[in-house]
Amino acid sequence: MHFDYSETTRDNIRHLTAFMEEHLYPLEAEYRQFTQDHPWQIFPQMEDLKAKARSAGLWNLFLPEDYGELSPGLTNLEYAPLAELMGRVLWASEVFNCNAPDTGNMEVLARYGTTGQKRDWLLPLLDGQIRSAFLMTEPAVASSDATNIETSIERDGDEYVVNGRKWWSTGAMHPECKMYIVMGKTDPEAPRHLQQSMILVPADTPGVKVERPLRAFGTLDSPHGHAEISLTDVRVPVGNLILGEGRGFEIAQGRLGPGRIHHCMRLIGTAQRSLELMGKRAGERRAFERELSKFSSIRQEVARSRCEIEQARLLTLSAADRIDRHGIKEAKDLIAMIKIVCPTMACTVIDRAIQVHGGLGVSSDLPLAEFYVYARSIRLADGPDEVHMYQLGRNTINGMKLG
Repeated sequence: MHFDYSETTRDNIRHLTAFMEEHLYPLEAEYRQFTQDHPWQIFPQMEDLKAKARSAGLWNLFLPEDYGELSPGLTNLEYAPLAELMGRVLWASEVFNCNAPDTGNMEVLARYGTTGQKRDWLLPLLDGQIRSAFLMTEPAVASSDATNIETSIERDGDEYVVNGRKWWSTGAMHPECKMYIVMGKTDPEAPRHLQQSMILVPADTPGVKVERPLRAFGTLDSPHGHAEISLTDVRVPVGNLILGEGRGFEIAQGRLGPGRIHHCMRLIGTAQRSLELMGKRAGERRAFERELSKFSSIRQEVARSRCEIEQARLLTLSAADRIDRHGIKEAKDLIAMIKIVCPTMACTVIDRAIQVHGGLGVSSDLPLAEFYVYARSIRLADGPDEVHMYQLGRNTINGMKLG
């Protein structure tokens, strides 16, 4: 791959950077305080910020498909540095309609949805009218192996009946969440990876119940949140099934590949900003009669962090380029690598930054604590480290045998 960004990408980087400096960074403290004090309420300035982003052409930047004014159709490689910039402010992605899990759900509908599904759900999502959630993980089984999923999707005439319980359903607590993509089993007797299907479930369907919001490291992550949801005899039309029975794993691979690129680049953004905060703090703070920046141990931590961030960035850009040129299947090993490397790297760098800041580092006066919660959570989301290492190790050994 070419490691120089195109002129279009450089323009987008400048444009997005300027927008965030003018509109987002000044509101960080206010946003943090509002979401803590007003759970499940939308930040009062959010809609105005989204309107400004859309007017500025910074809207749906994540979607490779060109949807005219609704999406510029950037490649994964072109979007990657923009996702990194958004990662510097955790709630920035929503301003640009690039927040998970909506991005993954929109990619599913754009790639696999019928004309009716796109009309009813994709276009409102692209337009920012509604939000959505992705219901895959379950509390009763080890969902790192998705073949364990027990939620049933049974056909009954012109309807499917859904029964099960899901949790860590990110986005489900958002006041504008109107639709879920649910993964469950349509045929428990089929081959292992052909048992599962995905289906669209409107959030207000009878039998859907949000049992409770879940706290991650004691935080609600308002207004999106993470919910535990029960589905009891939930009936939806047959036309709500995506792609066909037994295609759930196929869809999941198409959905999670680009999503992991997005997560990893956002994590690189959080790590990069943490490094910058660490360097600033080291230059300003004095201990034992000299600046922290004069201590060799601090310089080593900064140096290690810079190396690790750049290594993760280049690996992630390589994965994005491989997806663009050869597809998700050919990029699977690189995607596994970044999912192993980036969250752990971010946790490490953020932890160093917290340590250099002392008590300020764990306070809500800086974003470092919420950065750490995000990075540590992503070591589990979209597949835990162990699953990716298991699969990457297997593929690597098998490749060596063939060689």
